Amino acid sequence: MYSEEALRALGNEYNAEILGATDEPRSAQALSDELGIPIATCYRRIEELQEVDLLEHHGRVLSDDRRRVSVYRRAVDRVAVDFGSGSYTVDVEDRADVTTTLDDVWRSLSSS
Repeated sequence: MYSEEALRALGNEYNAEILGATDEPRSAQALSDELGIPIATCYRRIEELQEVDLLEHHGRVLSDDRRRVSVYRRAVDRVAVDFGSGSYTVDVEDRADVTTTLDDVWRSLSSS
């Protein structure tokens, strides 16, 4: 499932920081502001991380100015890369699929 493309994506500037900041759903604008990433670059990095299944679109919520914005959350809890004897392995621990009550409430509010 995780491939050389995922490893390459992890090496790109800002991607690790975006994954670190998306334990909870965050908008591109919030990530841009918090991490100091230009907004256009932030959107490109989000798309890149989604393409390799490291980040997921979590839904749409109302922003402070009452507009619908997409929020993103990392799809993994841990990534480990082992370089050994001329090859490498990528070990990824996916986020738990357990849905909490708070997550249910979040999704119902964001779909309203």
